[in-house]
Amino acid sequence: MRLRSHTRVGLVLLTTAALALVVPAPSALAHARPSPGQLPPAAPAFTVEEARLDRAVPQEILRRSGFDTVAPGLARALDGAGSYAAAERVVVRQGQRLWQRAVDRVQGRGPARGDLSRDDDRPLYWARLGMTRELRAWQPEFPLSDAARTRLLGALERASRGQDSMAFPGRDRHGRAVKRIVMTGFDPFTLDRDVRISNPSGATALALDGTVVTTADGPARIETAVFPVRWDDFAAGTVEQALRGPLSRADLFTTVSQGRVGRIDVERFNGAWRGGFGDNENLSRTGLVPVSDPASQPQWTTTSLPYGAILAASTGRFPVYDNTSVTEVPAGATAPVVRP
Repeated sequence: MRLRSHTRVGLVLLTTAALALVVPAPSALAHARPSPGQLPPAAPAFTVEEARLDRAVPQEILRRSGFDTVAPGLARALDGAGSYAAAERVVVRQGQRLWQRAVDRVQGRGPARGDLSRDDDRPLYWARLGMTRELRAWQPEFPLSDAARTRLLGALERASRGQDSMAFPGRDRHGRAVKRIVMTGFDPFTLDRDVRISNPSGATALALDGTVVTTADGPARIETAVFPVRWDDFAAGTVEQALRGPLSRADLFTTVSQGRVGRIDVERFNGAWRGGFGDNENLSRTGLVPVSDPASQPQWTTTSLPYGAILAASTGRFPVYDNTSVTEVPAGATAPVVRP
């Protein structure tokens, strides 16, 4: 089988106004310890995303990157957790290790542990799903309610996405003040169309996390995180919760998204609307972005990125475009109109 290691698509730059080779055997996932005479627990219901792990391509990606050891490592660590507090420490530690391992691999630190291209975001994505699957199936010796398991899953998600490790130094080693840049990317998506797909925004986040760039105003440190492509997570406020602290300290914030082939779009306008595109759980949401007070929130926001300077900069073989196109339903009308 021949894998494509990159998705040939462009990037979209935005700002926000607020804010089967080897299929794991069931026994390897259950970790059940039923008491004598007690029936074993029912098999857990895996998510749509987690179920895709059983396909051949995700297993090959994990094997060829060396990330096939991540989920079994979490399972072994959980076996030694005798309390909820211990389990929480395990998932946070293992999640942070996964994020840092993915960052190191993309940035060229340490062994590649496989022949898959280093600048690939897919090992992180599929390894995380292996971890959440293990955690969902785990049957500890202490009582664990559904709500408590959900909290553990949330802690694992945040830790393995870099969301809880965005930290900025006050000054660099030369005593100079450091500018703070926050950037976010996203998971691969449209996986039922092509399960080999990656997301250049996630790869960009891994490539830039913790790096320092030199600007006309001095050094600037970049801290990044990756978000899921799931409507329910967005509705639950995952973006706001993860970025509330970092954004309050940032000098610049930008989010990068998968865009059109061979180009980079700076989206001039952002609309407070969800367009209904199917997410990674094959769910669709159409409607206004859920905010606490919709009447006071603008329908449209304009990017605060210096798009003029970005367009004028040399970007190599990928040209940058000022994308002003929007689709709206004008006041008093019922049909959508596309405006240039």
